[in-house]
Amino acid sequence: MEAEARRSAQVRISALVLLVAIAATIYGLDYLTKQLVVTNLTEGEIVPVLGPVLQWQFVRNPGAAFSIASGMTWIFTILAAGVLTFIIWFARRIRSLLWAVVFGLLLGGVLGNLTDRLTREPGFGLGHVIDFISTPWMLPAIYNVADIGVVSSMVLFLFLTIRGIGLDGEREVRPARGAADDEAEGAAEPAEGAEAAEGAEASEGSEQSADSERSDDAIEELFGEPEEPETPASAPDSRED
Repeated sequence: MEAEARRSAQVRISALVLLVAIAATIYGLDYLTKQLVVTNLTEGEIVPVLGPVLQWQFVRNPGAAFSIASGMTWIFTILAAGVLTFIIWFARRIRSLLWAVVFGLLLGGVLGNLTDRLTREPGFGLGHVIDFISTPWMLPAIYNVADIGVVSSMVLFLFLTIRGIGLDGEREVRPARGAADDEAEGAAEPAEGAEAAEGAEASEGSEQSADSERSDDAIEELFGEPEEPETPASAPDSRED
């Protein structure tokens, strides 16, 4: 029991360390690349890296990931702060390294874009996110390292959910349909047997009752119904006057 508890604690600590390491890596890469873009590129400038496959294009995004829903900066700032708080609170429940990767990617991505919203122009909570990665052949949107972290975490989240892998790293085993049907049939057979036995006992009891009634009727027909003895009338007193 103690060995199992010790192993569980070690796995939890390893998961937390991995989560923090991945979050710090994503956040650091996101912050560094954005600083390089702001320092070396002019807003709107396009720099081909691999021809039309990969380009740098510096834009300021007031909306969500991939430049979605511009003009709702305050809403996304509040949502990002809520997600960040939830991840920090929920992290202690993780017992799986794969789930630690999921939340590490998400934490780093959310924190990276939230930093832009809190520190960049035009003001606190209204800051525009720096986007610069353009892949026109794949996506029409422009994004950044933080966006890659968020999307990657969602893809891995869907994979683990479909595979049935829980936060403890254990895969949920679901019984096959045939086995479930067999169990249901096996449970139904004793019930049917019990009902059949009760029906047989009731039928036997009714037959015995009918036989008894027929025997009584035959005896009455053979000997007749017993007559009740008549009570003799009392003789009148013959006393002489």
